[in-house]
Amino acid sequence: MALTIEQQPLYNTLPVGQDIMFTLKEDVIVATKYNVKFVAYVYIDDGVGGFTIPANLVATLKVTPNNRGVGIFSFNSILESYVEPQQEGVDFGGFSFSQFQGNNYSTDNPHPIHIIDKLCCNKKVAKYFQIGFNIEYTDTLNSTIVNTLQSNLNSEQYLFFNGVLDEDDVLKFQNKNYGYNLNLKKLVMNSNQCNFLTNAPTTQYARLTDYGTFSFLNFLNVSTNSFQVGTDDATINMVKYLNITLYNSSGSILGTAIEILSTGTNGGWNTNNNSANTRIMFAGVFPANLDGWSTVWDTHKANVSYYTIEAFDDEDNNISQTYTINIIGNPCKGYEPIRLTWLNQYGTWDYYTFNKKSIKSLQTNRTSYTQQSGTWNGETFRINGYKGGKKNFRVNSKQLITVNTDFLIESEAVWFENLINSTEVYMLNGYDTYSNIANYGMTNKFVTPVTLTTSNYVTKTKANDKLIQYTFNLEKTYNKRTQTV
Repeated sequence: MALTIEQQPLYNTLPVGQDIMFTLKEDVIVATKYNVKFVAYVYIDDGVGGFTIPANLVATLKVTPNNRGVGIFSFNSILESYVEPQQEGVDFGGFSFSQFQGNNYSTDNPHPIHIIDKLCCNKKVAKYFQIGFNIEYTDTLNSTIVNTLQSNLNSEQYLFFNGVLDEDDVLKFQNKNYGYNLNLKKLVMNSNQCNFLTNAPTTQYARLTDYGTFSFLNFLNVSTNSFQVGTDDATINMVKYLNITLYNSSGSILGTAIEILSTGTNGGWNTNNNSANTRIMFAGVFPANLDGWSTVWDTHKANVSYYTIEAFDDEDNNISQTYTINIIGNPCKGYEPIRLTWLNQYGTWDYYTFNKKSIKSLQTNRTSYTQQSGTWNGETFRINGYKGGKKNFRVNSKQLITVNTDFLIESEAVWFENLINSTEVYMLNGYDTYSNIANYGMTNKFVTPVTLTTSNYVTKTKANDKLIQYTFNLEKTYNKRTQTV
């Protein structure tokens, strides 16, 4: 009997944060040979195709047959090490560059992902993997190990991305295989009911100075990826462009729609390709991202009350829900707005501006010593008023911040569960008149890492709580620098 794959992921596109299981079977060798082990060679690459080459081999695993004579492998802990959040823009192959204020991304001229002008491919949010399986044994207890297959039994090729599944997310079970159907939450854009890669409500709020991105899966087709971007009419399975339509307070359209085409010039891509770098893309769609490059936005932004965002395929079919960004001003009571961004369930970014009361405080730890008074190493003893007594040798101070939401609707309250569970949270500073990077630089300007110290979160509802509002406690991740004596 030949080596067979008895169980594998049901879908060829999957979040990495789940059980990624394969089961192997070879009854004859298991029953008749000694020291039997099933062997798995793990290959990871940016592109789909024949990538089972030594350069792409990242791990070799071996398992012994279990009591039923099969070998069961779990790969998610290995695969998780090869995807990571998108922190900066991208230069994709020298053909597609994300931009900030019209400046192309480069290693010498980087910018955070949150402040991109238009579009950006991903760098390590998504990858492909394939497993090559074999089986080894000995004819006697102490003889030489034999590999039964001259070439490996290769699995299908899978696209995986830096998302996670909750334990209660619904899985489909079919022909021994488990899988998470991305269409369950409409995460693959192929109709006007589909979503960007977020659990955020379709109506959000932002100031004119706020940055942020929406992300989406792209270039997926059923034969390779199990899912399809675009309608059945589409020539290429892609998000061809995003439309942003501006409205004033009366609901009248301002100017023409702002079109963000997925081209290399705009930081995207528009032809069929095999690269995982194009399978998840980011779009700068919040108000500050539109500044400078969009004439329509620059002309009308002073009168914009809200605007909508929709995605379209290459046959001009609407393939997303309509997302609305309502423009909010600075709080009338003088509160300092604080905008947070956090890594969401799907490995991309969500945003919220806390525009109610915020409190900043310092938590300080001091290391002290007692200093001798006077000068003992001169021609005579001399008393100095600044010497002697208890002194601080080192002062370690951390900034603590308390933020409060506005009054929320229930869908927003559920969404904030993602914030409390996120491993990466940042304060995101907005656009100002000093944002010109050529003159002032941008390192440390826009993104400040923080940790969320709030440990308890109660999902509030109107029925239970009437008004829904939350308070979160933050801590900047680094100490404030002071002089060392």
